[in-house]
Amino acid sequence: MPTARRASLLRLDPLLGSPAPSSSSPRAVAPSVDALDRHVAIEIPRVFSEAERAALVAGVRAARDEWTADFGGEQFSLGRAFYTHLEQGRSRLYFADAAASDDRVERHLPGLQRRMRELVAALTGGLAQPRRGFCGPGVHIFPAGEKVAREGGVVHFDTEGLSDYHLTRRRRAITVVVMLELPDADGGLKLWDVLYDGRGDPGDAVLPAPSLVAGYSPGGALVIDSYRMHQIQPFPGGRDRISATVHAAEIDSGRWETWF
Repeated sequence: MPTARRASLLRLDPLLGSPAPSSSSPRAVAPSVDALDRHVAIEIPRVFSEAERAALVAGVRAARDEWTADFGGEQFSLGRAFYTHLEQGRSRLYFADAAASDDRVERHLPGLQRRMRELVAALTGGLAQPRRGFCGPGVHIFPAGEKVAREGGVVHFDTEGLSDYHLTRRRRAITVVVMLELPDADGGLKLWDVLYDGRGDPGDAVLPAPSLVAGYSPGGALVIDSYRMHQIQPFPGGRDRISATVHAAEIDSGRWETWF
């Protein structure tokens, strides 16, 4: 599998054009997806203020009866996630319920979808619009003590939602995750210096490739290339891991479609 040979993380001040003081990057760069050509991820702290983050977590908790259970309760979401429905043979339900899914997210987390699209627009410098027929940005809940907490997630790429046309031409695509509630410890994202080469299952042979584990900050965002191999790390303790996610693909120069 092709590699980018750059297992490094770029840390930026919130939506500003220069690296935070703690960044090891020697040069100032724009908060742009172009930086993903040189780094495995971009970290942007404090996308949501502490008050906003706490309110969003409270909204997620209050919506418990409307969470979608996936993989037998191993994980949940508020709003339907495409990859979980695809892998469980439930794609028809995903599309049939897309409008209602967006209504649920907006009702319980007012403004979240708009804020996530605005973040994509700020990162890309382009227009970020909803992907027709797909569910908008939503929230993943990985419960404490469940499979992902004990074993970590599946090693994968975020290419499930990309069209064959997009994949063949290697058009740009990103995943943006904002951490709403951290687990008690760990639960970061392991990122390999390995890029998608057409095989959905990367296999064990590439696991020794250079990698790093990116941590999250409460209310902060982690931005990755959707073609990059990654894995959620296990996390101990009694606190769930709750994050908001938006996927985005550039369908034309300066035009990005977003979904969950």
